[in-house]
Amino acid sequence: MSALFSPHTLRSVKLANRIVVSPMCQYSAERGEANEWHMIHLGHLALSGAAMLCIEATAVEPEGRITPGDLGLWDDVTEAALKPVLAAIRKHSKIAVTMQLAHAGRKASSHAPWDGGQLIPVSEGGWLPHAPSAVPQKADETPPLALDTAGLIRVREAFVASAKRAARLGIDGIEVHAAHGYLLHQFLSPIANHRTDEYGGSLENRMRYPLEIFDAVRAAFPADKPVGVRVSATDWVEGGWGIEDTIAFANELKKRGVDWVDVSSGGVSPLQKIPLEPGYQVPFAKAVKEATGVNTVAVGLITDPVHAEEIVASGTADFVAMARAMLYDPRWPWHAAAVLGASVDAPPQYWRSQPRELKTLFGDISFGQR
Repeated sequence: MSALFSPHTLRSVKLANRIVVSPMCQYSAERGEANEWHMIHLGHLALSGAAMLCIEATAVEPEGRITPGDLGLWDDVTEAALKPVLAAIRKHSKIAVTMQLAHAGRKASSHAPWDGGQLIPVSEGGWLPHAPSAVPQKADETPPLALDTAGLIRVREAFVASAKRAARLGIDGIEVHAAHGYLLHQFLSPIANHRTDEYGGSLENRMRYPLEIFDAVRAAFPADKPVGVRVSATDWVEGGWGIEDTIAFANELKKRGVDWVDVSSGGVSPLQKIPLEPGYQVPFAKAVKEATGVNTVAVGLITDPVHAEEIVASGTADFVAMARAMLYDPRWPWHAAAVLGASVDAPPQYWRSQPRELKTLFGDISFGQR
């Protein structure tokens, strides 16, 4: 049996295989509201054959958007906009649907990547970002506002409110975004966190606020549904956050009942130097898995089915998540199953597409016609 296509359970969520569609920012919402693009984008990925689909980084408050086009879940309107998208997925797919809750921190108020991705000044329709410290992402940018006590409470309550909305929508699980240089990663990294209070300085202090957010989300979301965390294992900058820090953070999350740790890297500094190659982040997932025993998700230029199989079969990670590879090949799990001699779930409308030599790709089915 293929390890990649073996089942796994996260609390009450039963997964048919170990393939996850990573959250992918689309920068296509309007005032935080999902629209027809999200229906098409998430709908076709829900038919991919993966076991879990994670909705893109979803801002818990308007100021927490990376761009004006970020998806949000902060009021009744943004909640209602997601209902038809989820209803369509539920009607036609068995895939587990999770959501990544996020706050951009000092990386907020930016142009979409295809428009340059730079900070949008307040004078040009942007807003002043909030962060752990008044330290900009880039030296020539306007410094963000350092979060005071009231701001910390506001953001924490926003995460809680969004988690409750996600529960009402029937979302199967939540991933708290603490990676890629966004707010919670900013608290973790000494590059962005220059605070001198109980939320800055030592590793214990820098972990405090992200752990408070996890605790608050975990308490607000149904106990029988899983909550995971995405982390950046290293800043790829000397003197920044590193793998040993990540392991310490993962151990604290384990104590709190985290259901998975999604191990990525980078994003907090433009000075990062990342050696890109297939599976370049997999060793970080392995290190977290070996040190903590928590469910881990491996990511990072994983495109070959045999490579993905080896990652799971060896115990390096429990899941493999893909983003760009899945956009390029939305039926990647089908093709991986064909290579590995496994089967995937597919809607009956597509059953006739399986090649004759792969009669069991969609399981034990028959398709008659008068």
